[in-house]
Amino acid sequence: MIIPRPVKAHLSSGDRKIALEADGFVIVADDESRPAASLLRAALEASTGWDIAVVPKTPETRPNSVTLVVTGDGLPADGYRLRTGPEEGVVIEGGGPVGVFYGMQTLRLLLPPDTLREAPVSGKLTALELPVAEIEDAPRYAWRGVHLDVARHFFPKSWILRLIDLAALHKINVLHLHLTDDQGWRFPVRQYPLLTEIGSRRSESPVGLAREKRFDGTPHGGCYTAADLTEIVAFAAQRHITVVPEIDMPGHMQAAIAAYPELGNRDVRGHRGKRLKVRTRWGISRHVLNVDDATVEFCGNVLDEVMDVFPSPYIHLGGDECPASEWHDSARARRRMKDLGYRAEAQLQGWFMAQVGQRLKARDRRMVGWDEVVDAGGPQDAVIMAWRKDGYMGRWAAELGHQVVMAPEYYVYLDWAHSDDESEPLAIRGATSVRDVYTFDPVPHGLSEGARENIIGAQAQLWTEYVPDTAKAEYMYFPRLCAFAEVVWSPAGGDYAEFADRLTRHVPKLDARGVGYRPLEPNDLFADACRLAPVPRMIMGRSRKTPNPGRSVRPFYNEISS
Repeated sequence: MIIPRPVKAHLSSGDRKIALEADGFVIVADDESRPAASLLRAALEASTGWDIAVVPKTPETRPNSVTLVVTGDGLPADGYRLRTGPEEGVVIEGGGPVGVFYGMQTLRLLLPPDTLREAPVSGKLTALELPVAEIEDAPRYAWRGVHLDVARHFFPKSWILRLIDLAALHKINVLHLHLTDDQGWRFPVRQYPLLTEIGSRRSESPVGLAREKRFDGTPHGGCYTAADLTEIVAFAAQRHITVVPEIDMPGHMQAAIAAYPELGNRDVRGHRGKRLKVRTRWGISRHVLNVDDATVEFCGNVLDEVMDVFPSPYIHLGGDECPASEWHDSARARRRMKDLGYRAEAQLQGWFMAQVGQRLKARDRRMVGWDEVVDAGGPQDAVIMAWRKDGYMGRWAAELGHQVVMAPEYYVYLDWAHSDDESEPLAIRGATSVRDVYTFDPVPHGLSEGARENIIGAQAQLWTEYVPDTAKAEYMYFPRLCAFAEVVWSPAGGDYAEFADRLTRHVPKLDARGVGYRPLEPNDLFADACRLAPVPRMIMGRSRKTPNPGRSVRPFYNEISS
């Protein structure tokens, strides 16, 4: 069976199969299903060499066909039913177009792996076999996200399109693009062209562990055009994926301050009269935005252009890891505190987020922020992405009434090493295995019944300080992203041993797509041991591993420096 595991699935016992034959094969679709039909036709024509027609739905049954229809028969909009049989061929009914699309993706995974290739590998096929089956399915969570940091290292548009396609195959429906940070600004802003002319390029990057303070001496940069990003958004929308952009503020803004020095706290010691450069070290810069009205307006103007490109109802404003030391030392910031009646510099962050959040509200968009937004007293309607303390912050935010996307480091930060083995490539921390990801439950322990409804999903992160290229990115994502996809789609309580068996059968499908995944090892599988000692899904109370000092793993991420 497939990944992610369907809610209900019955495959006929024995070797009962149906065959879809090249001669006369068609895709039947109603009007609402034609976009999914077009994607299926393109995929199958490329991999089989067949010439496939898409024809309108009619009352008669076509055995040698795939039928795609939207039905109101008790299915949620993103749910589907799939049936295969010798009399009717393949029939996929969706509660809406998105449900039809997910049923179509399930069909692609039921077909032979070679149908996931870009061209035929053994001449023109005469028929495709698949099992006789009945499946009814719908997702567990509304937010099933994958994150990519393109600020630390720039990734080309072509590969982001590939990532979207792979995410869609696993029924992930959100791509979170981290577009700006201290080390690079990737989003083009017409009103402020220096953001990309200066802010998109740093003079060098670290080599090895951050604590080694070695650098490669090679400039690194890149930015997207508005057309690039519009293409990414459209490509994702065809696959029912929402692209959520992140413009991190008021911290993680050194690249912007390098481009426009007036955004910084120029009246503090060590910054006065000094023009910052785009940060070349990892970690957290102490240089943050000032809290002047002009800077708030700057951020609002940037966000207006972000919203012009990204139609997503959600706009991520970061709000994480914002040191308050410059505000403490700034006379301008202290005056702002006095005017607002604040006693602590950290309160300025909550004020700042509320101010820029108004720009989003004016265009019916909703703020997403990392869980530090709760610490700072940010807007009540902000969606909180909970990453700290293995989920405790998510529990707190949900109890306070925020909608929450769970993203705890230990389980779903895929820039952590796969294992503590010294042969693993350099990683920021170690280790999060496939099994660790699979045991993650997005619902924190101890959450009240009312707050449980505030957990709207979860997200897997790939920060790229130690991920310089697409090959390393695919290695870090897969196969852990397969486990994550099942966590957020399938019903709770999955058995890891059974998943491990399916994962071994899923790997040829990754091979067919040319995915540079980390090869499975006995520790990823050990099915017999799993059956003897099943691992409960959990998120609270898990002891954190200490990185093996003999490995190339950086033990502390949150280093702050000038």
